[in-house]
Amino acid sequence: MTTVLFKKELLENWRNKKWIWVPLVFILLAIMDPITNYYLPDILEAVGGMADGAVIELPDFSAADAIMMSLSQYSMLGVLVTVLLSMGAISGERKSGVLELVLVKPVSYTKFVVAKWLSLLSLIWSSFIIGMLASWYYTNLLYGDIAFTMLLAVIFYYGLWLIFICTISIFYNTLTRSPGLVAFLTIGTTLVISLLTSLLGTRTAWSPANLSTHLQELLITGDIPSALIYAAIVSVLLIIIVLLASIYSFKQVFNNRNE
Repeated sequence: MTTVLFKKELLENWRNKKWIWVPLVFILLAIMDPITNYYLPDILEAVGGMADGAVIELPDFSAADAIMMSLSQYSMLGVLVTVLLSMGAISGERKSGVLELVLVKPVSYTKFVVAKWLSLLSLIWSSFIIGMLASWYYTNLLYGDIAFTMLLAVIFYYGLWLIFICTISIFYNTLTRSPGLVAFLTIGTTLVISLLTSLLGTRTAWSPANLSTHLQELLITGDIPSALIYAAIVSVLLIIIVLLASIYSFKQVFNNRNE
């Protein structure tokens, strides 16, 4: 049954053209900063150059810096796109009444939530991989070589952060029928986690919000820092806990309605 629901969600995403525009958005986010920074002197010259006596010294960006530019875009706009994609995954169907029609059939709550979660991850992870491949191509072309194994490490570890965001959104989807409230709560939770991680410093080196910070060290040194491994383990555990909480919450909401 999970497979059937999963295929249904994939087909619906295709009909909504999400499999076209979401990868395009992720590609744009990934290549925007690396290309703009590389060609910035030419852009300034094309628009008339600098005023007499004005000097702008641009830093020499490395290949690692270029990859981190892409990740910084994902940390801001990429997270926002992820939230917008996921905010109506369940709450939208609850609001429209479609969900009740689906659950009339012999569909377990667990399989329904897991199918929604997997379909969302398939779309976002596929788009993220395509975007990072585009970033890797332009980075090697403009800045220098980044080993493909390093790219795979970046995709895996940073992908955990995107999975974490998706899972939080799915959890809030099970609590409310308002997609707007889901988006607000998901973004708010993400900001709180990031803020606490920043304020507590080294005491939260294991936080999922620190995955991109540790990835910078990985790209510079070529070695996987232990803090990155710990942050990845904590991220996986939190993803499992939040997903289980989502299933439990979903069951409770509908059991209470049926009583």
